[in-house]
Amino acid sequence: MHKSKFTYGEIINALRRVEAGLSVVQLCQELGVSRTAFYRWRQQFGFLVKQMSKLEAENARLRKMYVEGKLKGEIIAESFAKKKLDAILPTQDGVGVF
Repeated sequence: MHKSKFTYGEIINALRRVEAGLSVVQLCQELGVSRTAFYRWRQQFGFLVKQMSKLEAENARLRKMYVEGKLKGEIIAESFAKKKLDAILPTQDGVGVF
């Protein structure tokens, strides 16, 4: 079997570019491949592009959850530190003196 001059990453990138709106004809001319080769790539690797899109969306969602959780934790830690500081420092008219 003939070895492709394109790596799997390059093929998947080409498939993603078409999904993003680039025409198949324009991509094939740019890469120097036939439309038949492109459609064969899509048949062989199309599921990978769909899986990667789903995983990237899930990863973005998880990152957002992590950042929000970390921010909440920092806010709570600051709140406890302030309450602890207010309990230690003497107050004047109910307001902590620094």
